[in-house]
Amino acid sequence: MGIIDDEMKRLQDVVSGLEERVRRLEHRHSGESTESVRMVLMGPPGAGKGTQAPKIKEKFSCCHLATGDMLRSQVAKKTALGREAKKIMDAGGLVSDDIMIGMIKEELENNKECKGGFILDGFPRTVAQAESLDKMLADKNQKLQHAVELQIDDALLVARITGRLIHPASGRSYHSIFNPPKVPMTDDVTGEPLIQRSDDNADALKKRLVTYHAQTVPVAGYYKNTGIWKGIDASQEPGQVWNSLLKIFDDKKSSGSSSIFSKLTGQ
Repeated sequence: MGIIDDEMKRLQDVVSGLEERVRRLEHRHSGESTESVRMVLMGPPGAGKGTQAPKIKEKFSCCHLATGDMLRSQVAKKTALGREAKKIMDAGGLVSDDIMIGMIKEELENNKECKGGFILDGFPRTVAQAESLDKMLADKNQKLQHAVELQIDDALLVARITGRLIHPASGRSYHSIFNPPKVPMTDDVTGEPLIQRSDDNADALKKRLVTYHAQTVPVAGYYKNTGIWKGIDASQEPGQVWNSLLKIFDDKKSSGSSSIFSKLTGQ
């Protein structure tokens, strides 16, 4: 058995090496980074998405599509989708799923940062939107790899949210106590001023959390059924949350290698 085990291990190493070479050649041919990510990042206001998303973006050289920012940007640029969305919002309506999917598709096709993949933040909010997103990606021969939910008790969020500071241009977030900027009220990267959102107060937060939970439970259930959902304890220090995210990314790579090995060996 020892000889067989050694041979199997050697074969697995060879397969892993070949898989990596093929993957690098494919990405080099397409002009993309050797690593890419396609993920949905879920979490209530104050869970730490604004802290973790820039780190994911840096690791994969991907785009961070915060749908609220994307919507405002399209309206400001007066694109066809932006003009259509503005009409609906001015009339007090909700922007349709088709418009939101169209905006995401446009970003994926035209935003150079999206070559390394994408982080979707704030979408999907319903199962119907999740299904539409899957269909749009399937049309591009792609599929989501991860749906990560940052989970935290509502009571802890009140302390977090009331001290939250935002850099509007990038979406980077800080906290006056738990994650302060190096210089008070100043973004660490650009040196530009930080703001506190007007709805970052306890009463507004409670209303937002009721809406968030009502929307998120079905969407999380959808991604649990597809097998890509993972939950992370967001009450941990930001560094520990990041380590949990890295483990999810590493587990995905490992499972990919195991799958190819199984196919080749019949196991």
